[in-house]
Amino acid sequence: MQALDKMIDCEPVFFNRELSWLQFNTRVLNQAKRKDFPILERLKFLAIYSTNLDEFYMIRIAGLQRLYANRIVEIGADELSVKEQLDRIELYLRKEQKVLENTFVEIIEALAMEKIFIKDFVALDSVEQNKMKAFFQNHLYPVIVPIVVDATNPFPYLNNLSFGIALRLRNNESGEGYFGIVLIPRNLKRFVYIEKGIFVSIESIISTFADYLFVGFEVVGSLSFRVTRNADIEIEEQEADDFIELMSEGLKARRKGNFVRLELCGDKEEKQLQSFIQEQIKVRDKDVYFYDTLLNMASLWELINHKDFAYLLLAPFIPKDVGLMDEKSSIFDKIKKQDFLLFHPYESFDSIVEFIDQASKDPGVLSIRMTLYRVGKDSPIVEALIRAAETKQVTVLVELKARFDEENNLHWAKALEEAGAHVIYGIFGLKIHAKVALVIRQEGDRLQGYIHLSSGNYNPLSAKIYTDLSLLSANNHFAEDIIRFFHALSIGTAYRTVLQNLYIAPTQIKQKILDLISKEMHHGEDGHIILKANALVDTDIIKMLYMASIKGVKIDLLIRGICCLVPQCEGLSKSIRVFSLVGKYLEHTRIYYFKHHDEIYFSSADLMPRNLERRVEILIPIRSLEGKNKILDILKMQLKDDVNLYELQSDGSYEKVVTQKGFNAQTFYEDYVNKIYISFE
Repeated sequence: MQALDKMIDCEPVFFNRELSWLQFNTRVLNQAKRKDFPILERLKFLAIYSTNLDEFYMIRIAGLQRLYANRIVEIGADELSVKEQLDRIELYLRKEQKVLENTFVEIIEALAMEKIFIKDFVALDSVEQNKMKAFFQNHLYPVIVPIVVDATNPFPYLNNLSFGIALRLRNNESGEGYFGIVLIPRNLKRFVYIEKGIFVSIESIISTFADYLFVGFEVVGSLSFRVTRNADIEIEEQEADDFIELMSEGLKARRKGNFVRLELCGDKEEKQLQSFIQEQIKVRDKDVYFYDTLLNMASLWELINHKDFAYLLLAPFIPKDVGLMDEKSSIFDKIKKQDFLLFHPYESFDSIVEFIDQASKDPGVLSIRMTLYRVGKDSPIVEALIRAAETKQVTVLVELKARFDEENNLHWAKALEEAGAHVIYGIFGLKIHAKVALVIRQEGDRLQGYIHLSSGNYNPLSAKIYTDLSLLSANNHFAEDIIRFFHALSIGTAYRTVLQNLYIAPTQIKQKILDLISKEMHHGEDGHIILKANALVDTDIIKMLYMASIKGVKIDLLIRGICCLVPQCEGLSKSIRVFSLVGKYLEHTRIYYFKHHDEIYFSSADLMPRNLERRVEILIPIRSLEGKNKILDILKMQLKDDVNLYELQSDGSYEKVVTQKGFNAQTFYEDYVNKIYISFE
């Protein structure tokens, strides 16, 4: 590595991770511009973009702001200071705000062609306005709380992502000026639906009838506003006697984090009102964003999911059943005969639900062990585990530190424990990100282990829109490793555990990948490496890839999101090409291929320090010819894509791959899903 440091003469050597993430979210926004998508599918990507940006502010920018406020000069591999990062992020987002708003207007106009309208109250006809007046009186007036801010009524507390209306008021008797606030409860829908495809924004209804709320005052002006707080939970684990209680307190603290962003919408000439809000919210001018369109585009899901307009979305895809769902024989008999390597969502995740469901009912099953990271609110898998706990030994690692799923996981952890399952609430200093299930079954006079290993979560809903690989197997070598893995979780020694046939982080995966790159490096120009991941941030792995490129190894990287590696740089990374595939499905699979190695790998781990050094992850080797060919075909098909693919340039920008044949890897797999049976013999 030191030799490489001396050879580097290319600037920059590493891209900044935050700016790289912004580029990814831009690619998400670009999906909203695609004319080949139905109009509500385009609107969906605006909602996803908005949600992504909320989380980016709540976590990443909040962290940078905290460093800046504490005058910490923290410079990473990209050599940008905290201030430089904040300044560049703001500049980037200011420019993109106009793109977002223009895209929204374009989509709204296209929706109007389909007789779907998002309107303010003033744009309604008299009949519709009367309906909205009745709606206000019957459904809004009884539940919303008007506040006149004065000495006895201070500015109200605002939870993270609170949305409301600020008003400038004049007392009818004294003529004195006041400020008013109306917070819009989260359990209210953002849009009121009128027949004939008309949706009316709730803030425009409330603003119109504000005089009914503030009796004795004249409403002079108004602005809609939305706040974002620091939502990163800091847990002092060494002080935790009761981790559940600590996480509960952390979730409460999340709602009280420092303000990191203020969004406004309305009359930009309302300077007095804007100053009032900023004085109360206390954010920098650089963190105030004034929109000409709707605030909180994540709320557009109300339109997207409306049952009357499903025809304006892409047709739902029906995954292929690989033969595990029929009732002629036990799922365990099928897995014992052959291993099943599944490519979700093209091959049905229902097979995995069926695996756990049958295990919960099978009298021969003695125990079930699983890790749960993100399972969702309504989980058939957790329900099966709760049922199984009545008659079997059930052990579940519930990762309470899964960001933004903490409340769901707390709920399920308590339900499992009440049902009699043994619940492990994480491990000190590590986040459990591995996706693993182990079923032990009595078969005659011996015990047989059945395993499921995956790159994705045990969530049937996300499994419909995330691409992932998973393996169902009765491989005894793997089962022995997974038994050792769960023992390490239950006694808290995962930080130093070593497996024999699988690989585990934080002890093995990073070094294994570095070794594989190093070995491929010896083959020079005949070498070929393909890595597919959500993010490439780890500087040691990037440097090793640079060294392999210097030796002439061909390197193709399919990195969906953050990539800190600089490609196509003379004398450093000339043979490295970096691609990002953004399409209908969220690419979530992690695959690691090395041409001259006998195995191909898939994993729960991304190429980031947090995954490789501060999480428990699993790397799974596939050795059979059939399995390797199936995974290699996935990589080759995606590298052929010229509909969804972007290529990272040496200046940090991404360019859309020029369409020549119009090959879409995702729709290809929808049309043709190959059923592969693999063996480890």
